[in-house]
Amino acid sequence: MTTVTAPQTSERTLDFDRCYGAASARDARFDGQFVIAVRTTGIYCRPSCPAITPKPRNVSFLPTAAAAQRAGYRACRRCLPDAAPGSPDWNVRSDLSARAMRLIVDGVIDREGVAGLAAALGYSPRQLTRALTEELGAGPLALARAHRAQTARLLIQRTRLPMSDVAFAAGFASIRQFNDTVREVFAATPTMLRADAARFTDSAPAVGTIALRLPYREPLDHSWLEWFLRAHAVPGIEDWTDGRFVRGLRLPRDHGVARLELRAGYVHAELSLADMRDLAPAVAKLRHLLDLDADPAAIDAALRSDPRLADAVAATPGIRVPGNLDGPELLIRTMIGQQISLAAASAHTARLVAELGDPVDGGEVTQLFPTPAAIAEHGAQVLTGPRRRVQSVVAAAEAIADGRLRLHAGRSAAELRADLLALDGVGPWTADYVVMRLLADPDVLLGSDLVVRRGAGELGLALDDSAHWAPWRSYVSMHLWRAALARREARRSTQ
Repeated sequence: MTTVTAPQTSERTLDFDRCYGAASARDARFDGQFVIAVRTTGIYCRPSCPAITPKPRNVSFLPTAAAAQRAGYRACRRCLPDAAPGSPDWNVRSDLSARAMRLIVDGVIDREGVAGLAAALGYSPRQLTRALTEELGAGPLALARAHRAQTARLLIQRTRLPMSDVAFAAGFASIRQFNDTVREVFAATPTMLRADAARFTDSAPAVGTIALRLPYREPLDHSWLEWFLRAHAVPGIEDWTDGRFVRGLRLPRDHGVARLELRAGYVHAELSLADMRDLAPAVAKLRHLLDLDADPAAIDAALRSDPRLADAVAATPGIRVPGNLDGPELLIRTMIGQQISLAAASAHTARLVAELGDPVDGGEVTQLFPTPAAIAEHGAQVLTGPRRRVQSVVAAAEAIADGRLRLHAGRSAAELRADLLALDGVGPWTADYVVMRLLADPDVLLGSDLVVRRGAGELGLALDDSAHWAPWRSYVSMHLWRAALARREARRSTQ
């Protein structure tokens, strides 16, 4: 088997030899990290495309699909490069481009325009456009257009929506713009794309529901994600039954319900959306929740180099760091759960949801997590427990509701951590935990966590010397957490 080292995608100029080696090996680990533009065909592909690898003189490598589209290339209809897992760069890096991409994927430009994106990042639109064009080969509008085209393809191929509805649900300003973009990006009309899909898939689900495969890079440790989702599920907004996770989603325009099952090579997702324009942000949230854009091969290889971690990594290859579905909810739930058991935290949160959550018709789920405004106004009457904790939760909700505290994926880790620590009742553990999950930050060691410290003891690790695990300390935290829980279960089974 050909061994390929990871191409240096964080550099402005991609390493040609490394990228070509990955493409020659058809190595799926690098799907989404760059695209291959073929001059002789005018098509761009993912590295694992099954087509014959073009000669080196006929190809170039670009960091994003938007850069390829901007250069006049069309997406390969065989390997569907727009359907590849997202680049892990957006989580590993914390520079402007990476933070901007997190928000673009979440649909900020479609809702608020380039000005809204720039404001969230603290830059002018002109500065932002220049920086993204230099780094990623395309400006914010072109990057958003690429994601809009992907959403359009999904709606065309996975629903029965009329094309006019698809156009506006995908975020296009007109049907003509929709038709032109689909033809330019996929070298096919919308009708042709739907006809292609009909030959290879089952009948599309009913309007308002869409079934998707969310791909990820192998390997993926199912057991850890399944435990995390099951152990943290709160009745009313979440349900875990027989390997299926159901969750109500608060989305930018309306609400939705997601049903997820982890399968080999992909996550099967069924989305019921009140407004189809929420498809792209819903998918982004689910991918973030399950850490599906991670590069587990690179992470595991780095952590295996420490002999004390090698056995844990070998036992659970592809462990993920669970993200979140909503920043305010993550903070409020984390504060409620401080210094109490998971079961107690679930009970307190379920009471809050039952009293203040918005109702949804989602079968297994009946409500959405309450808004910060609702918690700020009524939380003191609903929450129970130590008075200071209740006051701290309500104060945090007030800060979010009035805009003093911004919780979104475009924040830098240092600034977000500082803002969290400024809140009454938020200590270093809570701030680190929220930063890790909200930003998908791969390099947060939860060294003060009691369970993590127990796991370190099991493996004989000293947490005060962790620099050599950078930039993957969040994954070390998960391995240590898992090791401690596994040891606890083993002791219980022998009693």
